[in-house]
Amino acid sequence: METNELICCLAIEKLGASGESLKRTVHKGATLILGRNEFRDILLKVSAGKFLQTISLDKVSVFKRFAMEGKACLKFPQHRLQLMISNCPPHKLINFLKCMCVKLDCGKLKKPISERVRLMSQLPRKFDEISPLNAKDVTTVNTARAKREENNGSSTTPGAGKRKPLKRIRSITNECESIEDMLPKKKAHITMQAPCQLSKEQKCVLNAVLSGKNVFFTGSAGTGKSFLMKKIIGALPPDSTFATASTGVAACHIGGTTLHQFAGIGTGSQPLKQCIELASRQARKKTWRKCKHLIVDEISMVDGEFFTKLETVARIVRNNQEPFGGIQVILCGDFLQLPPVVKTGEKRNFCFESPAWQRCIEVNYELRTVRRQNDPVFINILQQIRVGSCSKEVSTRLMSTFKQVVEKNGVEATRLCTHKEDVEQLNRIHLEKLTTESRLFESQDSDPQLRRHLDSQCPVGQKIELKIGAQVMLTKNIDVNRGLVNGARGVVKGFEAGPRGYPVVKLLCGREETIRPERWTVKAMAGVLLTRRQLPLKLAWSMSIHKSQGMSLDCVEISLSKVFECGQAYVALSRARSLEGLRVLDFESSCVRAHPRVLKFYRGMRKQQMVNQAYLGEYFGDQENQRPLQ
Repeated sequence: METNELICCLAIEKLGASGESLKRTVHKGATLILGRNEFRDILLKVSAGKFLQTISLDKVSVFKRFAMEGKACLKFPQHRLQLMISNCPPHKLINFLKCMCVKLDCGKLKKPISERVRLMSQLPRKFDEISPLNAKDVTTVNTARAKREENNGSSTTPGAGKRKPLKRIRSITNECESIEDMLPKKKAHITMQAPCQLSKEQKCVLNAVLSGKNVFFTGSAGTGKSFLMKKIIGALPPDSTFATASTGVAACHIGGTTLHQFAGIGTGSQPLKQCIELASRQARKKTWRKCKHLIVDEISMVDGEFFTKLETVARIVRNNQEPFGGIQVILCGDFLQLPPVVKTGEKRNFCFESPAWQRCIEVNYELRTVRRQNDPVFINILQQIRVGSCSKEVSTRLMSTFKQVVEKNGVEATRLCTHKEDVEQLNRIHLEKLTTESRLFESQDSDPQLRRHLDSQCPVGQKIELKIGAQVMLTKNIDVNRGLVNGARGVVKGFEAGPRGYPVVKLLCGREETIRPERWTVKAMAGVLLTRRQLPLKLAWSMSIHKSQGMSLDCVEISLSKVFECGQAYVALSRARSLEGLRVLDFESSCVRAHPRVLKFYRGMRKQQMVNQAYLGEYFGDQENQRPLQ
């Protein structure tokens, strides 16, 4: 990905002597390019309509708080100029700002060139595009910062000046989830670690999306669908991209809203005419017309009839008879996992059976490389379970886990249940058994009147009661390098001293960490952003199979006697990272089921994927650790 060039919407403000805005012009297709002049100074070339200017970056102020929303501000006091960047793909903006900040830090380490030398120089004026960020730049900045740390004193040997504690951030070449981690700070030490790169097959999907194709991508559990989804969201313009999901929790994970909320047609059970009237309301119609890229995660749980109505509504409300009203559609999910929920006696319709699907989706792609599990034996077992096949060997191997001891360091296995009533009862019973002091932690919500909306979309509740000895699970990626990831298991060992008394959790790996509140942002109606600040913890003696979807669990035990849906057994078993961390309490081969219509769809999709190899690149056939659909 290029780091020295940016195409964005740009507001250019001319400032007065006291910083007030005198004149403002907005350009939708502006280009910013980082470069160097004949003296190796770092410059920014701005091309926006009739505004063409090359600006020195020696005294620039960078405001990057909203970079994850594709927004940033560059202020040049000496030029009385301010550039306000917006509607820029977040990952491109972040890489651009990272490159600029580190290159500026490197430039400050060189001996400055005097004004006399500059005036007397006979070098021809030039502008060379700056080179991409590399390991040498990072090493240079780290060395300089280490020297400053040494001069100021270490954590055990104070220096002459005051200093703040250092915070380690990830590799400057890595694209991370929080903007604070992505950009270098003055006293932060940058680590060069292997970046989380997209695989070749993931790049094929991303390229198809960036070329404007309507795409559906799928894959078994642990193939990196969520990771790829975040990369896609970060590569598209935020103002015209709407990220949605079939469930509130899934929407929260990708920073979006539910598909039903975006559409504005309620449950979609009303007649088509009424759905069109609901979507034609002024605020909702404005959203529909603004949308150019619609992303839907967990599409497998969306009903086919609802999808058909949605596509019709899009064409009519947008007054555009192209498929989906001209909106680019990017769908993700695994139809071999949890299906759409239907009432008893009703026929289940999958999205791929909808006429709208056939009309809209141009590229179907299946990710094939499993990343969650490393054991080929376990991967092969899961692949057979996924397609509804359960041989005697598989059944014997899973039943043999009944006697496994998966507990470690006081962390007990999380039991996955099919019904949420069982989950609530088990967690309550286990918590009441603990005789230690109870502490209640309440969330801080931006709008208490909309707590029900936050409850439906946030992975954490308004309240959580904890005791020493309580089994807990992290519900957010806090620090991947230290194992503080979504689904990590632990046990409460104590509470911090002081009025807040945050819990101290001992993780399965043996590390003890104080868990502090984290913030979740949820999109409500009319684009309103709601926030919840709460401990990223939930009780983990038990959780439902439905709520576990998308998680990776360190130690888990599963009761499959009440399985009632196709794919439910597969979802439960595939949560485990390894066979060693899995205990199956009751298993019968009859609980392993895959819907025959879904199997037929996947067989056809794989054949089509081979036909499309000229467009998508090299075809990824069956891996050694996978089985073809039966």
